[in-house]
Amino acid sequence: AAAGLSYVGAYVINTYKSYDNFLQDKYALLPAVIIICVAVVMFVIGLIGCCATFRESRVGLGLFLAIILVIFIAEVSAFVLGFVYREKVKTDVQGTMHSVFEKYDGRSPESTVVNYLQKQLHCCGVKNYSDWTTTQWFNSTGNNSVPLSCCREDMKNCTGRLDQPQEL
Repeated sequence: AAAGLSYVGAYVINTYKSYDNFLQDKYALLPAVIIICVAVVMFVIGLIGCCATFRESRVGLGLFLAIILVIFIAEVSAFVLGFVYREKVKTDVQGTMHSVFEKYDGRSPESTVVNYLQKQLHCCGVKNYSDWTTTQWFNSTGNNSVPLSCCREDMKNCTGRLDQPQEL
């Protein structure tokens, strides 16, 4: 169980690194850190529980049970925090994404992140391709198109033009 929890926590943190430009609130990783800490404690406590079982110590097994209950409460707390703050994280991510999309120029590091995000998630814009119509980049190019990272992978000659939305 400790190995599984460690994997989940590490996976969340590793995934966060790809999208950290979109999250202003650094506390968004708090549940993942709590899960990793709980996994480490569970491993140590599991070893103590095994030793208490081999020695058939009632005191050791009672202590083991109490510690397991504390860990369970910590896990439930992490779940509740994640559930309660999911809307806040969603709102923060959307607000930050809008500001990053506003700064898009096609060459900056933020632009590279936006292109990567759109290709990985197979999306265009924050909600849809029309989000690009309000950006400074869209107005400055004057060609009525979105970045090529919005194009569907199966479209070979996609130009990103808004008059061909089936290609986006």
